[in-house]
Amino acid sequence: MAEVKVKKEANLSDPAEVESRIRDLCQQFPHGITDQVIQNDMPHLEPQQRALAINKLLSLGQLDLLRNSSGLLYRMKDTQSTSKVKGSDNQEKLVYQIIEDAGNKGIWSRDIRFKSNLPLTEINKILKNLESKKLIKAVKSVAASKKKVYMLYNLQPDRSVTGGAWYSDQDFESEFVEVLNQQCFKFLQSKAEAARDSKQSPMVQRNSSFATSHEVWKYICELGISKVDLSMDDIETILNTLIYDGKVEMTVIAAKEGTVGSVDGQMKLYRGVNPVIQPTGLVRTPCGLCPVIPDTLATILKGV
Repeated sequence: MAEVKVKKEANLSDPAEVESRIRDLCQQFPHGITDQVIQNDMPHLEPQQRALAINKLLSLGQLDLLRNSSGLLYRMKDTQSTSKVKGSDNQEKLVYQIIEDAGNKGIWSRDIRFKSNLPLTEINKILKNLESKKLIKAVKSVAASKKKVYMLYNLQPDRSVTGGAWYSDQDFESEFVEVLNQQCFKFLQSKAEAARDSKQSPMVQRNSSFATSHEVWKYICELGISKVDLSMDDIETILNTLIYDGKVEMTVIAAKEGTVGSVDGQMKLYRGVNPVIQPTGLVRTPCGLCPVIPDTLATILKGV
């Protein structure tokens, strides 16, 4: 961290002023400070004085002691978090703080051990105690079925942990995804058929055959086939799989700010397509659809 400039130099002979200055540094750097930051700010402070001041602040519960790749970190304690673990010892408070910092993505016990520098047996004991108080909870992650991540009890797990709408109890809902695929394609097909039946000019027919992801999302929601709330991103994920299958094509147009379904002044439009002939096996693979394959082949041929 960069050297901190202060307007008034602390009186190093007064322990209270040294403690006050360390608190000020922690407020300037909410993510925590190292011994080096304190040394840069108070270069004439003896190591023993620094250790006494830090230990005093830790014993008063005003600082949290953390650990990262660069060493120990001292951070101002969150009074709101402290009230939740009132009566707990310093080790339990430290583990709670680490879990709180992980947010709704959670943290593995291995990472808690690394950040707290506590033995695994002690961490497991603390985790069970915090779970019994309903301060934290363990959630199974789809990324590693045999591992659990810990987060605060009142948090909703992130999609990266639960797998979102496509997973139920860590099992991929393939049938549900297939039903959504069919219904999304059915909607786009009906939109294209209605455009063809309008007997308008080819260009008008083509333009009217497109639908926004918001329209598809609204259609799926009205069907009531999903027991979970689907987002626009969920529907776009399904539409992307239809694109890869060659059943749907997408285009992007400019849109006015605030238009439903637009993002950063752009809107995605989708339309169902019926291929004249069935694509070959190679085209159905991810490599067959990869947009950079031609560039890769050109580079290889140049080197031959």
